Amino acid sequence: MTKPFTYSISSIRFDENYQPADSTRLTTNFANLARGASRQENLRKTLTMINNRFNALAHWDNPHADRYSVEVDIISADLDVEGNGNTFPVIETLQTTIIDHKENTRIDGMIGNSFSSYVRDYDFSVVLPAHFAQNPECPPPEDFGDLHGKLFQHLLNSDAYHARFNKQPVICLSVSTSKTYYRTGNQHPVLGTEYRQDGGSLNKGSLTDEYFFKMGLSVRYFMPEGSAAPLAFYFAGDLLSDYTDLELISAISTMETFQKIYRPEIYNTNAAAAQVYQPSLNYQDYSLTQIVYDREERSQLAVTQGRFTQEAFIQPYQAILEEWATNYPVQTPALKQTAAKRQAA
Repeated sequence: MTKPFTYSISSIRFDENYQPADSTRLTTNFANLARGASRQENLRKTLTMINNRFNALAHWDNPHADRYSVEVDIISADLDVEGNGNTFPVIETLQTTIIDHKENTRIDGMIGNSFSSYVRDYDFSVVLPAHFAQNPECPPPEDFGDLHGKLFQHLLNSDAYHARFNKQPVICLSVSTSKTYYRTGNQHPVLGTEYRQDGGSLNKGSLTDEYFFKMGLSVRYFMPEGSAAPLAFYFAGDLLSDYTDLELISAISTMETFQKIYRPEIYNTNAAAAQVYQPSLNYQDYSLTQIVYDREERSQLAVTQGRFTQEAFIQPYQAILEEWATNYPVQTPALKQTAAKRQAA
């Protein structure tokens, strides 16, 4: 390879006037809400939910629960593989900014939150089904997610990322319906009650957990006060000490809102998760939000977008991507911890 991969990063405000960019994955939560006859009402109600949840969690010195509001920007990272100006939209995520109306200040919120990736669609909607069709009893290929993980880590190490952000992202997703979660005695003042997945380690568990592990991210599960179920927080450093309370609250309020809309059977139930918790999309005792969301279309589009990625990115650049991935050093959370211990010694 004669030229390194380069990234360009852009942003667009997620507000009631938001129009998805042409390169945005249509399965993305925020893009799905911004379509159809109810688009503007959807967006307005979603932002109201985010603000109300933020103020409920940031309740100190906030007697009327209206001190803060949250701005959300969609961050897009486009990758130029050949150095010729032709880019592919690799990753999309969210950045929050907190408005303190009492102090009339703007405060950096969390970078990360949601996570959108065409290559992830390709892996889960093209590679994985093809593998299981030929090997129904076998686990995913050993190299499943390797390229995606290295692209993500390369982005975080890029000049483009460091020019805009001074912290590692935290990605907040739903817990897995294939796993059981056990409440622990650990209680965080903002994140709430910690759960452990199947009594196992922090880094191994569901297929999504292992996929994110290859991105260099560990996972912990917390159920904030007033939540119906734990959320999965994926992070690269120290979740509890690297971020302020307001940053953590911005992630919770934003992503819990999307999960209430997208997965009400888990996050908008009428009873909170028990000490031993098995998430299920078949649960019936839940409430619907007043926001229109097309889940069936979302699942269908994932396959379409996975094939698009195969045709527009994987196949045209296959030789370059394979050579690059072979030589790019990957650093998993476990390796980071080992390196830290060596330095301490």
